[in-house]
Amino acid sequence: MIEMPISKKSKPYDPAEFLDTDEVLAEYITEAFATEDAAEIAHAIGVAARARKMAQIADDTGLSRESLYRALSEDGNPQLDTIVRVLSALGLQLRAEPCDPVDA
Repeated sequence: MIEMPISKKSKPYDPAEFLDTDEVLAEYITEAFATEDAAEIAHAIGVAARARKMAQIADDTGLSRESLYRALSEDGNPQLDTIVRVLSALGLQLRAEPCDPVDA
């Protein structure tokens, strides 16, 4: 009889588990903005909000958890007001910087 190895189940990777400091959280969001992909940015902000507990972010922004989950999903299309409010609740702010001449 051939013995089959027992497969171990692993839980899905969740980047929210690793956003444990303000600096790491800010870098994660900054990297998302660098992609210039609106879906990736919304998703990253959603991951950051989950890392800081979506219920608390909902309370801080005055928005419902459900609407935040929807808006900040990969398929979401949040309005700028939502982005600004969530970033503020995360202790972050948007900032504009000049592009490198090579990037322009």
